[in-house]
Order: sequence, then C-alpha cells, then structure tokens
Amino acid sequence: MRDVYRILDANLNRAREAMRVAEEYGRFVLNDARLASMAKTMRSELQQIAASLPAAALLAARNTAGDVGTALTSPTESVRPTAAATATAACKRLTEALRAIEEYAKVVAPAAAVRAEALRYRGYAFEQVLLSRADRLGRFARTHLYVLLTTSLCKADPLVTAHAALAGGADCIQLREKALGDRPLLDLARRLREITAQAGALLIINDRPDIAAVADADGVHVGQDDLPVDAVRAAIGGDRLVGLSTHSVDQARRAAEAGADYIGIGPMFATATKDAGPIQGPSLVCDVLAAVDLPHVAIGGITAANAPALARAGARCIAVCSAVLGADDPQAAAAAIKASFMGAMDAPSD
Repeated sequence: MRDVYRILDANLNRAREAMRVAEEYGRFVLNDARLASMAKTMRSELQQIAASLPAAALLAARNTAGDVGTALTSPTESVRPTAAATATAACKRLTEALRAIEEYAKVVAPAAAVRAEALRYRGYAFEQVLLSRADRLGRFARTHLYVLLTTSLCKADPLVTAHAALAGGADCIQLREKALGDRPLLDLARRLREITAQAGALLIINDRPDIAAVADADGVHVGQDDLPVDAVRAAIGGDRLVGLSTHSVDQARRAAEAGADYIGIGPMFATATKDAGPIQGPSLVCDVLAAVDLPHVAIGGITAANAPALARAGARCIAVCSAVLGADDPQAAAAAIKASFMGAMDAPSD
C-alpha cells in the first residue's frame, strides 16, 4: 500500500498547487471575486479529502529525492507565452491530479474516491468558466469599435447592415432593440450570433439576459435603471460579460464595486439616439479612467470627426450607432470611424 499512498500524496500536492495557480489568475488577472471564491471552496474540499486519508501514511510514503519524475522535463514546461496559458495548464494539471486521486483512492479509501470524482467534475466546470471568461475579457480588451444595432435606425436590412459594419472593422455588435417581440428578438439575436461568430466579433444583448443566454451571446449591457449587475450575472452565468452604462465618476466607481466587466461612458456628444442626460464630453473619459480601472466604451454622438478627441482623452473603445446604421455605405462609415479613432490612439502624445 505504500506505493498507493505515495501516488496519493504526490497528486494531492499537485492538485493543491494547480488550484492555487488557477485561483491567482482569477483573482489578480481577471479580478473576479466569484472565481477566486470557487477556487477557495474547491481547495477546502480537497483538504477535506486529504484529511480523510491517514496523514502518517501519506508522509511516510513521500520520497521526493527518489522520484524519477523530478528530473523529467519537456521543452514547453518552462515557458508559458501568457498568463492565460499558465492558468490553462494549471486547470489541466488539476483535473489530471484529481483523476489520479480518484482512481488510487479506490484501493485504500473508496469514500475519498467518490469525493475526488465529484471535485474533478467541479474542476471541469471551473476551467470552463475561467477560460471562457478570460477569452471574452481578452477579446473585449481588443475591441475598439462597438456598433449599436437597432432595426428602426438601419437604412438597409439590419443583418445586411451588421455584415457591413463587421466588414468595416466593428469588433462588437450590441443588439439594442426595444420594439421587437420576444420571438423576433431571439431570431435576430441568433442570426447576429452566427455572423459575429464568423467574423470573430463579440455579440452583446441590451437589457435581456434571457435572450443573451438562449442566443449564446457574449454578454449583456444594462443601464442604471435596469437589472443590477449581480442579477444579470446570475441569469447568464459567470463566463459571460456584463456591461453597465455610467454617466459620472461616481456611477463608474459603483459599477466597479458591483462587479461590472466593462462600463459605457457617456454621452460624449449630442445624440438623438437615446436620452442619456447632459452631454459629458471627452473630459468625462479622463476623469473616469483616472478613478476606475475597468474596460470601457465611450458612447454618444460619435463620428469620424470627433472620435480622435476621445482617443486623445484616453478612450480605447468607442460605440457608434446612427453614424453607421444610417449611412449609405455602413461598411465605409465603420471603416472611416475606426481609422480616425485608431489613428489618433496610435499617434504619439505631445
């Protein structure tokens, strides 16, 4: 039995270490309290599994100096290209270690094997949430042109308009539709999911976590008077994004405290699309970014002419609506706005 306990001891250590590495990514890179809490709970369960095994037998079986595996390495083992790759490797080690614990515990402690199996399945779920969320947050961080799609504002067919906007460089489409019934809204959301997925772009649904979940959108955007962030998160799951509109530094701070993944900042300029209160201008971008470390999208009356002012204020993502939807050539309009914004964003500061 000594060899069995040696295997169990090694894999308990491996699982603990992997959980900690994955937890640190969720806590410090994704800044996600829920993921950190999930990892902490899993570590507690692993500790209980370890406590159900004879500690003396585990320690007596440990033989690090005689472990032939400590000298074995692979070319990729000592190099990870990104923090996300480190977290991915940790998640894989975790479930592998739990499987080894599960199988070998059957020899000496069948009850521990059952608990290890249950924890392994939780490990798969944790990996899915962690990596899906990391992927979406990473893609949002690379989003610079965010197009708000409302059918009544489209000069052409809304799906044709969406295709054109994506071809023009849109990184994200937000479906903002108040007038459609549930079924046509879901149908439109599903079609948009297809074309955004083909383009490698994000799809955000305005106000409707139910539609977002069924259509497999990447997230939901809500306003100050809509469902709170935690309620939206409960409805769509931890791997999808939740955005919140803000119109002041105080609202931006509260959005961060509420756990929003990103914030809308505006309105920047005069717009007839939506009544969002007094015009704030680029200075609000400066003030918010100085106070809150959150991904953001500046919104409201943005055109190719005024987009550079937002880039100079520190904005890294802008949302447009009428300037693209109402254009004779939405693709050209989207391309012009993005080029104007990115050109100013990439320009050296004075």
